[in-house]
Amino acid sequence: MVVAERATAAQTLGCESRITVPLAILPMVVRPCGAFTDDHLYEFCRRNDEFTIERSALGELTIMAPASYNTSRRNLKIASQLDRWATRDGTGEANDSSGGFILPDSAMLAPDAAWVQKSRLAAVPREQQEKFLPLCPDFVIELLSPTDRLRDARAKMHQYLDNGLRLGWLIDPFERRVYVYRPGAEVEVHDDPDSMEGDPELPGFRLELKPIWS
Repeated sequence: MVVAERATAAQTLGCESRITVPLAILPMVVRPCGAFTDDHLYEFCRRNDEFTIERSALGELTIMAPASYNTSRRNLKIASQLDRWATRDGTGEANDSSGGFILPDSAMLAPDAAWVQKSRLAAVPREQQEKFLPLCPDFVIELLSPTDRLRDARAKMHQYLDNGLRLGWLIDPFERRVYVYRPGAEVEVHDDPDSMEGDPELPGFRLELKPIWS
C-alpha cells in the first residue's frame, strides 16, 4: 500500500499502487513513475475505485474524492434522463460518471454523463469496451460540484471540443446556469432555464432542470 502525499506521490505511483490519502487534501495531482500505458491506467483506477481519477494530456493524474450526496443525486437525475432518451432514440448509448474516455490527445476524462453514436462504438472491439473507450463522446454533460472551479471546468469543455465533441453542456447548479459548447461557435450561456434541448445533435432530447436546481 502506498500513502501518497503531495510532495512524494510522483516518485512512488505505479499501476499496482493502492493509494490512501486524507479526503481533506483532495483533489490532488500526481505524475506516475516510468511508463504508464492506457492499460496501466485502467488497472490503477480499478485498484483505487473509491476515488475518481482522470488523466491530463500531459500524463498527470488528478485524484478526486467521491461525489457529495447532492452532486451524486443530481448526476443520477441527469444520466437517467439521458439514458431514457437514448433508449427511445436507439442511435447511440449513454454513460454515467463512472465511464472513462481516452481522448485523441491521450487524456482520460470521465464526464458526468455522455452519449456516443452506435456507429462509432461498432468500430471499437468488444474487449476494449470493457475498459476505457478510446474516443471522444459525441455529447457530454459536466456538472459543477462544490469543490470544482468554473475556470477549470470550462477549460475541460474546450478540451472535449478540441478532441471532436459535437455538443457539450456545463451545468452550474449553484448559479442555475448552463453553458453550451459547439465546435466553431461562441459559448452560449443560459440563465435559470427550466430545460435544455439537444437539437439538432440529439434530436428529441430534453433535459428537465428543475430537479437539478433543487
